[in-house]
Amino acid sequence: MAEGITKTLVGSNVFVDSVGIRKGQSDPFTAVVLEEIGIDVSGHCPKTFGELQDESFDLVISLSPEAQHKAVELTRASDCLVEFWHTMDPSIVDGSREQRLIAYRSIRDQLRARLRTRFVDGHPPVI
Repeated sequence: MAEGITKTLVGSNVFVDSVGIRKGQSDPFTAVVLEEIGIDVSGHCPKTFGELQDESFDLVISLSPEAQHKAVELTRASDCLVEFWHTMDPSIVDGSREQRLIAYRSIRDQLRARLRTRFVDGHPPVI
């Protein structure tokens, strides 16, 4: 979700990549709620930290405690800012399809608001 939103906000001004802790499949609920705001992630293939193509980052934003630990470990020897934005995992929500979509929309909207603030007017963050 965060990658798709960030790419929409910054365009080609910033290289954006995302990873997860565990290898997984694309989440259909994520695709639905992003499509609602005009973001197509149908071609996105989830990957893990070990699959990153680059090892040089200016900023890493992690969304879970486990990802934060990995991000700090990954960037220990580099001049990189690591931010932790504790974010609920909407995939753990039980209930009807609509209840689950409500949870995903909430996370989408929270991330979009924070990313808009972090990447003001689509420009790279000042570090």
